[in-house]
Amino acid sequence: MRAVAAVLAASLPVLGIAWTFNLPEMIGQVYITEQYLAVILGLTIMAGLMVKRQPPVPMVADLVFGLAALAGWWWLAINYQDWLLDPVNRGPEKWVPAVVGILGLFEATRRHCGLVLSLLGVGFMLYGFFGHFAPGIFEAAYLTPPRYLLYVYNDSNGVPGLVLGVGATQILGFIIFGAVLTAVGGSAAMTDLAMAAMGHRRGGPAKVAILASSLFGTLSGSTVANVMSTGVVTIPMMKKSGWPARHAGAIEAVASNGGQIAPPVMGATAFIIAEFLQISYTDVVIAALLPAAFYYLLLYRQVDSYAAANGLHGEPRESLPRLGAALKGSTPLILPLGVLIYFLFWLGYAPGKSALYASGAALALYLATGLRLISGLRELPGILVRAGETLIPILLVCAIAGIIIGTINVTGLGFALTLALGKIAELGGVLPLLATTAVIAIVLGVGMPTSGVYVVVAVLLAPALVRNGINITAAHLFILYFGLLSMLTPPVAIASYAAASIAKSDMWQTGVTGVRLAFVAYLLPFVFAFNPALIMEGTWFQIAVSCATVYAGGHVLAEVLARKSAFGGGFLRLFASLGGLLLFSATAIVNPTHPIAIAAAIAGIALLFLLAWQSRRAAAQPTFSRETLENGAPDARS
Repeated sequence: MRAVAAVLAASLPVLGIAWTFNLPEMIGQVYITEQYLAVILGLTIMAGLMVKRQPPVPMVADLVFGLAALAGWWWLAINYQDWLLDPVNRGPEKWVPAVVGILGLFEATRRHCGLVLSLLGVGFMLYGFFGHFAPGIFEAAYLTPPRYLLYVYNDSNGVPGLVLGVGATQILGFIIFGAVLTAVGGSAAMTDLAMAAMGHRRGGPAKVAILASSLFGTLSGSTVANVMSTGVVTIPMMKKSGWPARHAGAIEAVASNGGQIAPPVMGATAFIIAEFLQISYTDVVIAALLPAAFYYLLLYRQVDSYAAANGLHGEPRESLPRLGAALKGSTPLILPLGVLIYFLFWLGYAPGKSALYASGAALALYLATGLRLISGLRELPGILVRAGETLIPILLVCAIAGIIIGTINVTGLGFALTLALGKIAELGGVLPLLATTAVIAIVLGVGMPTSGVYVVVAVLLAPALVRNGINITAAHLFILYFGLLSMLTPPVAIASYAAASIAKSDMWQTGVTGVRLAFVAYLLPFVFAFNPALIMEGTWFQIAVSCATVYAGGHVLAEVLARKSAFGGGFLRLFASLGGLLLFSATAIVNPTHPIAIAAAIAGIALLFLLAWQSRRAAAQPTFSRETLENGAPDARS
């Protein structure tokens, strides 16, 4: 059965490669995307049940259930083109396989992604069936059970839709790229380079992960693809240096997610914002510069503080690889990355296809050097199995996201809730309006590409924000931030779950840790919504005061979140948290030119100098062993 599980897992990347390069069409077979998605999802569910078995459950039961779920989705693939011409008939030959296939999806998701995500999918389906009994604004449009079930099962807005399509094409390519890069020595080359450059610093591998993920993330435009491409290298490197698995995964997820708000490229969404606002792309980049800088500076601050508090020191320089030697040995890493960038940005190929070309280049280089042809080919099945096992939870999350998105669309929940909450929030003032917009963006962003959720929420709620006095650029960046945060916010934190699958950590713990690390992204949009100086719309004095208060307050909050003993613990810790929050939001409460804001900026700068002085003083203090403290001189005890 282990061999069966391995074959099933390996079949996922093989099928993805065949689809990406149009192999069916080359042999005269024409299929549409939904058929491919149904086939690969059926394989994913069966592989998921076989790879992660539940010991109390008999092996035969898993095998039978897996085959039934596989048949349910493959039945959809076989009949999909005929069903497109016969949408009215909803007989049992359609909905019975749908029931079996979706039940298999829920069980495989429970095993690989946890009970919470599986129950979330079940809850949305219950709303689809019984939402017309809900009171008030939550009353859904009535759908007969077969109609709703088949909408989720076979409509392109349901499970075999956009999100699963992204997972089974773009993300799949980057997962294969990561597996190949690790197998051919790219991981070792990255480790040597990172340790040569920053290994002597405390928490060095995590800081390397922040830098690498931010640089790649601003180009890729896909958080999960970024996690899968850089995380396969940085996450094992962090774990090896002593970081807990959940922290390693969360740091990679948060750093990768921030790439889409980081100039100069900001993924594809920056171009959409420029089009919406009818401003130049340069104006969007300038507006996004300071928020992105604070995002990464305060993430770096937390990482550094955690490393200091937990003794994650750097290595002695003499024990690290030399930078020159590391550069010479980095060919297995540099060449494939160069191929990836060439196909992705120079030729404009799709991300998944570009990643597969880079994978081929990495594998060809490995086989062509050192007479490794036979040994390299023997490693190929193992590469495919590892890629398939990593892909399983990602595709399951994408399929559950399809259920959620399909239910929101077909029941009218998304538009009704958005409009109703927007109206209620307008009656309560600007802050409730911003809060409800943030919640809606996160909910609607579950599993959706950032650009997709941005467009939906911007069309529905950005006019309401602007009518209530929010700067138009700030309103759109606010929506972008919270649409992006759906990737990090449990229970469906796809970026965190993707990183957790690499780190082999608990998905929920990784998601919660990611929220803590990304605290600035949850707070900062509220500040720049009330204070446009943070998006470069103000005088230089206003910008300087705003930067001083935000960074000083964020520094205090980062210390509190990273160190359990920060500021002495207990009441002082709570006081510091409230003080840091007030300092962070000072220019949102009063105008940056107000005397209170100026005083807060001066106090914040003084506080930063004080904390830096205390840190240097603590680092300079000698350390004593227990024996010295018990038997040594009084000055040691003091």
